[in-house]
Amino acid sequence: MPHADIPGPPGRRFFGNLRDIDPDNTMDSLCRLTEIYGPIWKFHLGTEERIVIGSQKLMDEVCDEARFVKVVAAVLKQARNGVQDGLGTAHGPEERNWGIAHRILAPHFGPLAIANMFGDMQDIATQLVLKWARHGPEHNIQVTEDFTRLTLDAIALCAMDYRFNSYYREAMHPFIDALASFLETNAGRAKRSAVMQPLCVFENHRYWGNIEQLRRTGHAVINARKQHPSDKKDLLNAMLHGVDPHTSERMTDDSVVNNMITFLFAGHETTSGLLSFTFYYLLSNPATYVKAQQEVDDAIGRDRITSSHLARLPYLSAVLRESLRLSPTVPAIALAAKEDTTLSGKYKVRANAPIIALFAAVHRDPLVYGSDADEFRPDRMLDIEFEQRNKEFPNCWKPFGNGMRGCIGRSFAWQQALVVAAMLLQSFDLSMSDPSYRLQVKQALTIKPEGFHMRAQLRSHVALPKLERALSSTTIASNPAALSPIVLGANESSKPAIDVYYGSNKGTCEELASQLASHAADRGFAIGIVGKLNSAKSLSQTNPAVVITASYNGQPADDAAEFVAWVRALRDNELAKVAFAVFGCGHGDWVRTFLEVPKYLDGVLEERGGTRLVALGTTDTAQGKVLTDFAAWEEEALWPALRKKYGIKDASTAHESTSALQVKICVPEATALRCGLRQARVFASETLSDTELSVKKHLEIALPAGMAYRTGDCLAILPQNPRDVVNRALKQFGLSGDSILTIDSTTATTLPLRTPIRAAEVFRAYVELEQPASKSDILVMSSATRDETLSAELSRLAGKAHYEEIVVKHLSVLDLLERFPAVNVSPGAFLSMQPPMNLRRYCISSSPLWNSCRATVTCCVTDRLAIHGQQRASGLASAYLSSLAAGDEVFVSVKECADKFLLPEAADDVPLILIAAGTGIAPFRSFVQERAAQLATGRVLAAALLFYGCRSHADDLYADSLERWQQLGAVSIHRAYSRMPEQSQGCRYVQDRVYQDRTEVIKLLTTGARVAVCVPECAVAGVRKTLIDMTAETQRAVAEGKSKGTETDIAELHLETAWHVWKSSSEIERDASEQ
Repeated sequence: MPHADIPGPPGRRFFGNLRDIDPDNTMDSLCRLTEIYGPIWKFHLGTEERIVIGSQKLMDEVCDEARFVKVVAAVLKQARNGVQDGLGTAHGPEERNWGIAHRILAPHFGPLAIANMFGDMQDIATQLVLKWARHGPEHNIQVTEDFTRLTLDAIALCAMDYRFNSYYREAMHPFIDALASFLETNAGRAKRSAVMQPLCVFENHRYWGNIEQLRRTGHAVINARKQHPSDKKDLLNAMLHGVDPHTSERMTDDSVVNNMITFLFAGHETTSGLLSFTFYYLLSNPATYVKAQQEVDDAIGRDRITSSHLARLPYLSAVLRESLRLSPTVPAIALAAKEDTTLSGKYKVRANAPIIALFAAVHRDPLVYGSDADEFRPDRMLDIEFEQRNKEFPNCWKPFGNGMRGCIGRSFAWQQALVVAAMLLQSFDLSMSDPSYRLQVKQALTIKPEGFHMRAQLRSHVALPKLERALSSTTIASNPAALSPIVLGANESSKPAIDVYYGSNKGTCEELASQLASHAADRGFAIGIVGKLNSAKSLSQTNPAVVITASYNGQPADDAAEFVAWVRALRDNELAKVAFAVFGCGHGDWVRTFLEVPKYLDGVLEERGGTRLVALGTTDTAQGKVLTDFAAWEEEALWPALRKKYGIKDASTAHESTSALQVKICVPEATALRCGLRQARVFASETLSDTELSVKKHLEIALPAGMAYRTGDCLAILPQNPRDVVNRALKQFGLSGDSILTIDSTTATTLPLRTPIRAAEVFRAYVELEQPASKSDILVMSSATRDETLSAELSRLAGKAHYEEIVVKHLSVLDLLERFPAVNVSPGAFLSMQPPMNLRRYCISSSPLWNSCRATVTCCVTDRLAIHGQQRASGLASAYLSSLAAGDEVFVSVKECADKFLLPEAADDVPLILIAAGTGIAPFRSFVQERAAQLATGRVLAAALLFYGCRSHADDLYADSLERWQQLGAVSIHRAYSRMPEQSQGCRYVQDRVYQDRTEVIKLLTTGARVAVCVPECAVAGVRKTLIDMTAETQRAVAEGKSKGTETDIAELHLETAWHVWKSSSEIERDASEQ
């Protein structure tokens, strides 16, 4: 292929494109020019050519470390004046100190090591929370400045046990002032030619003075640690005492200072920018802010945040990812080709020519992120979609750099940002000081919002004294990874032993191996060997081997390389009689080589004769759930497999029975409301369609053990009121969520009687708070006020105005109490006005032949109504289901359907005619799914017709799976699109399509077909009339001799029809309000 010219703006002689690049905001200029010239273009500064890339496809190509290498240029090149060959500014492995420092420090940035820094991070975050709380709600918060103090203090405390105490002084510590000036001057020097630099006399004097201050402070910290040694496992001790496994050398004091300063300037700049941008985007998108805060409330509540809470914040993690996508704090990196090459197969690139990978453009590639790539939409960054997108489009999200030269402290930054964001959302209602503020960016080493100010109002349930007590309380937790030496007891030798091997550069796999070994005794096993994989010159034929190892860009860890080479050299069944299990650690950013070594070992050990005990266990360290994933693999897979193989009784049972701590669990007596319900969990949630009028969702629910269902059954679900509505009800009566109610009643009620129960639980799950107020409710309220004018207004609302002003506007009793504060009703009177929380039935949309342990349901959230400035979904249960995410609990029971709504037992002989509209497709999806499963076994079935009505293609639910099953012969589908009849043979409604295709319908009816109909109440009359008219018309035609049918056929023509009809949420609420 001939080479193509790289486009770019024309330059001027000697100056190149200096006038095209804004020196104060280089990134904006580069992004603007990328929009003009496309995903690859070039420009010149003087005579030197630079290439800019701004698409995922090109980014993926330059991430190949075999072809391209990081270049230290511009600001980083200037930073070498102060930190020399630190990890961020070294030219690469060719600099000896970089390799030594990287190998020593990498284990101390592993997930478990970072988890151990949680307490120190929380300490500093607490100082920030208390500062904002004490300043009060009218204080203008300097967002980037406060987050800068936060991140500097946290890094100093975690890395070197040093306190700058930035929140306890007005002026910054001299080191911080020197660091800020150093970074600012670097940015200026990078824009200036070397010829001009000596002319800046005053700046140069200050610049080199700042560098001296930084290094002097660094050496002072080192000397203080040497004079007063500490056994704290921080980065300073690692740098002072760590030994490089390759060269057996230690880091020099100068190298320690270089990296100490590097951690402080690189770490604080990026994390403070991330937090600043995140809160700008949250406050610019109120619905997202509410959702993130709700997640924090659900996961943490009012408890003091712990490290275990972080894994329960998937949406907040998605918010951080989306913020980094739109505003990567390091907006670009410089690379160069190792030798002459081409990009995209046609653009010639010279060796060592600078290539600017522009993350700000790569992250907005519409081919990857769609037409809304410029919008802040965190849902696209939730774990499953995020992982799928990165697999489909490798290297499409690169805020932490690439490969070997990527950010070593990314796990530190991520944990800190998540902790701080969660604590702030838990404690405050935040707002912009200037609601009209629009994002402006300031650029130095990184980018940050400029002129962005916030205000912080303590939330209604938080008071300053209580907050101070809660945040200052301490929790002493044992470190799960810190283990004392393993000592065999007197009876250990009689237990079967296991060998545990690890391959780990960053220490994570080593700590997991130690954790596994510490659990062995409680599970009935002894430990034979715990060691590096390289120490396993052969594997025992008596002791099963557990291998815990990682991949590093497709290569084994240093202490596993020899073992992998040994295994590769095997050619026969050398590992016969060896039992093994493999657990792999990987990082999802390395898509092509993700878990390559663990997968290889898991396969090759079996190929060479070994016996796999359990399926490969894996974890993605980027997700921050290493301990959770490993614990699940241990408990659910490894130990059960080992016990089964060796016939060992679960020793953990006996261990627990002798624990010093005994816990008695009391389950309250079931109320009428919950009788027969059991706890299930949402396994997955998927949006099927999202239009102006409705959102339709598909939920997959993991049923509790022993709960079975048949095709055609319903799932009864107990919905819950939205948390914001519950909080409003609590506030109305001056209650906290923890207030305890004891309810008594002289009449029948579904409320829990004579049992202490939290007020929040009663308001959340026992009554429906959003039903429109009934006429009788309003009359009760009218009698509860002494204000005659107000009483008259309430009487009016209970009269002729009721429908238009209460039902249509969807005003509840709670809405009216808030509107009319002079109405004084007691909590008991209020609860008595609320209808009990009714179970909702949803047709199960799956077949047990697909999965007998999981059931799926389909729900629809209809149009949303604005009430008092709030957004409320019409339909409590559907809105509740729509809000559920994977892992959420839900109370359910299976309800049998009518016999006629089941699939016929004689499926081979009885044809089916199925008629559905909207979400009425749900039960018939289960029918068709079951028929497809039956056909897959070779069974021959009678014909089935499915008539389905919906608005348009966008609303055509389960179209792909139904089409696939239609190709298998499970069904023949006939559609009617009410908004696009021209695409459904002119048929607007489902009954129109039934009538148009009546020949096929009558043919099946004459052979004994069963008819099943699942439509909303508003469609019943039309469908019923069409069926009756169609059969009557056919009977007349045969009688008059106009049809080929016989009298015998017609005698057998009858409608055996099963109906499933539902009301819309608005109809249900209107009926309730008329009471």
